[in-house]
Parts: sequence; structure tokens; C-alpha cells
Amino acid sequence: MSVISLPEAGPPLIVALDLGTSSARALLFDGRGRNVPGLEAQVPYRMTTTPDGGVEIDADRLVGIVAQTIDELLTLVGAARNPLHPIAAVAACTFWHNLMGVDRDGRAVTPVYSWNDTRSAAAAGGLRNTIDEGELHARTGCVLHASYWPAKLTWLRGSRPELFKDVHRWMSIGEYFYLRLFGRTVCSISMASATGIFNQNECDWDREVLSLLGIGPDQLSSLADMEGAVSGLASEYAGRWPALAGIPWFPALGDGACGNVGSGCVTPDRAALNLGTSGALRVAWTASEVKIPRGLWCYRVDRRRFVMGGALSNGGNLFAWLQETLRLVQPDELEAELERLRPDEHGLTVLPFLSGERSTGWHSEARGAIIGLSLDTTPIELLRAGLESVAYRFAAIYDLIAREIGRPSRVIASGAAVLRSPAWAQIISDVIGAGISTSAEAEISSRGAALMGLEALDGISRIDNVEIALGRNYSPDSERHRRYLEARERQANLYEAIIVKGAKQ
Repeated sequence: MSVISLPEAGPPLIVALDLGTSSARALLFDGRGRNVPGLEAQVPYRMTTTPDGGVEIDADRLVGIVAQTIDELLTLVGAARNPLHPIAAVAACTFWHNLMGVDRDGRAVTPVYSWNDTRSAAAAGGLRNTIDEGELHARTGCVLHASYWPAKLTWLRGSRPELFKDVHRWMSIGEYFYLRLFGRTVCSISMASATGIFNQNECDWDREVLSLLGIGPDQLSSLADMEGAVSGLASEYAGRWPALAGIPWFPALGDGACGNVGSGCVTPDRAALNLGTSGALRVAWTASEVKIPRGLWCYRVDRRRFVMGGALSNGGNLFAWLQETLRLVQPDELEAELERLRPDEHGLTVLPFLSGERSTGWHSEARGAIIGLSLDTTPIELLRAGLESVAYRFAAIYDLIAREIGRPSRVIASGAAVLRSPAWAQIISDVIGAGISTSAEAEISSRGAALMGLEALDGISRIDNVEIALGRNYSPDSERHRRYLEARERQANLYEAIIVKGAKQ
């Protein structure tokens, strides 16, 4: 783990702000991207959910939460017994796809809408009658889905027209946070690239989709890469945080992109797998242009680097649901039982879509299914089948990545669900047929943001030259992989029969 003692913290020191969907954090990293222990603050929060699928939070409340983490971190820094070098910069990452609107005075007139707000699902379906989804995906790397801005903007225009008219500019929460602090803001290439209104190869807002949505570029923030740092805090915040008043604050990046950077997956031979409540498998690499295959999304880390992959809405939440519903024993005891079962010996075929599907088919309305139950089926077999079913969805993403940019020889895994279950990690390795190493870095996304900032400061030469800490290794077994190929085919046939054909009816 890249953690050091206070006396070892070398310059330039950088604060990393990490705004996730359930907490905000502020951490301190040194000039080699190592977390300084004890110097971090975290404030948990909950978004508001609504019966019709809404997931949102008041924008100014969220600004206050992030500011609180900075207050707490600077208090800790000031109380440190060992003298520290001055803080050189602030880096940030926020959850991708969030959307909000501000008025002409720069104040929020909408809440922050999260990526998993599904109220715009019908609007996404309606857009398919006016937009060629294949062409849109080829340009923007995004499909017509409730996660992205085209659907959300269309939904807001139709369902809340007065609110829509009050919006002078659309942005993400990271931009709004800087707007409050500095009176001006920029949108990073990374955040823009995951909106669904950004042309990946032109590296600019997509004029064609903006025209179809009736949105002008002047209603969006100016685009900037890491060179677009802002400085000069407004007097209120300069007095509150004098140590941060005159230093550069780098534009907020997407958390998924930072996850790849923080886990050392910025070349085509390494894929980053994250498995927590949900899941994602991503590859990042340097290129001047990209061809985007169907089934995968494609965004950017920055102006030079793309990040491509797929996301699952069902991961650790499926494990938790099965454990609770089947009244299984505690996780430590489950591990031994899971490992005793042979691959696919239960004969079950599972579609794990308790929360709909994102990659690779993007069927929001998809639901779960279990085929092959008998009087002999046991709860632990149901659990194992569920974990294998999620691994098959990762394998579908992995295969698409391999066809497009080559087969990653190593997968670096992070996230509570996979780190707590070696049995699941081994299942995924056997299913995709590639070695997996767990990451020993405790702070993946925030570390990635810090490394991007350090690269911009010339504190490090390149992010792909930074040493990463790894944990346990898992190697695939050829016989188990063969058995899983047959099981994957069963799942693919069931998926076609229930999900694909059901969507066409």
C-alpha cells in the first residue's frame, strides 16, 4: 500500500477531493502519490430517492459537505506534530454523469441528478425515434440511456419546463463547487466525455447532438484539461483556507478514469476491475483517436488518453441480496462453502439483473431470472451461481475490449466485494481466462486524481511510471475456464430469449 509516515512525505504535497455517491473525502498525498496516514477526512451523506426512480441531492448541501471535509483535513494538517511541506495544489474527482443547472447568477436551480436516476428512461426511449443511436454511440461513446445527459435534459424539458427555462448553464457538481469557490469554472475533458454530448475523437462538445437537444455550447462550461487549473479563492474561502488560497485547483475528473490511474491501469495490457455494490471493467491508453465498438462505452481520462469499458449495475448488491434472502451464514463461513463447489456443477443459469442492465446491452428494464432449479438445489449453490453470473457479464465486457484494443494480460481488481471474497476473485479469473491481482492501494480514485495533479505539476514524469502496490494474485485454470465457456453460452441464450426478445415485443 502506498502509505507513508509523516516525516517521509516529500514535496509537492497535494490535496485530493473525492466526491462519491455516498460520501465526500479529502486526503493528502505526497509527491510520489503516497497517502499520508491520518491526514484524511470523510463525511457520509445520502441522496434523496423518490418512488418514480429519482436519485438527487441539493447542490448547495453537497458543496457544504465537500467544504466540511476540507475544513477537517486542514485542521488535521495544522495539528500534525511533524512539520509538513506547503500544500502545492488541489486535485479532485467526482462521480461521472451527474447533471445540474444554474441560473444567470450562478446559483443552483436544480438538484444534482445522479447517474442512477432513472426518471429519464422513457425519454431515452423516445430519443431513439429522432436520433440514430448507432451513430451517436460511435461519436460520443454513449448510448441513449437514463445515465446520460441527452435523456435527462429531454426529460427535464418535457416534465419540468419552467425549471428547464430557469437554467442558464448546465454543469456537473464539480464545476458548481468551483463556481462557488472562485466565481468561475471549467469542465474537464474527463467529465465532459461521460455526458453523452461530447465527441470523443474531436475532443469537443458534439454540435450535432446539442442541436437536436436544443442546447447551445454557451449553455455549457468551457472545456479544459489539467492545464485549466483555477486559483484565487473568493474572499470567504480564502480566509477560511489560507493554505489553499493561491495554489492551483485542477478541474474535477471522472471517478472511473481516476480509478484506472490510481490502480496503475493506464496501458492496454492492464484492465481495472472494480467490484463493489455495482461493477466496472475498464482499460485506459494513450491514442490520438478511437473506434468505439458496440456494447462498450468510451470516455476520456484527459486530452491524450481514452478509457473504454463497461459497467454493471449488479455486483455486491446481488451478493448481499442472495445472502439476506437465503439467510446464509456470515461471509467468512461462506467462503469455504463456495470454494468446495466445482464450477457450474449446480446446473443453474442466472440473469443477475436485479437493478436492470447497463453493459453490454443497456436494457434498463431488464430483470433477474434463475433457470434450472430442482428439489436438490441448495442455498449455497444459488449463491455460487449468482456470483458466476456476474463474472459472465464481466467476461462479455472483457471479450469486447480484447477484440478492439487487444487482450489485457493482467486485471487489477479493487472494491470491497471482490477484496472480501477470494472465491469470487478466483471465479472471475477462471471465467475471463486472465490473471487477477488485487490492488493494495486503499484509495484508488483519490490517488488517481492526485497522480494526475502531480503529473500536471511535473512532480512525476508520467502516471504510467508510478509504482503501484498489489495484493493477492489469482491465476485461471484451463479446465475451469472451459466449463465456464459452456455456462456462458447458456446464459447468452437465456439473455437472448428473455431480455433481447422481450425488449422487442
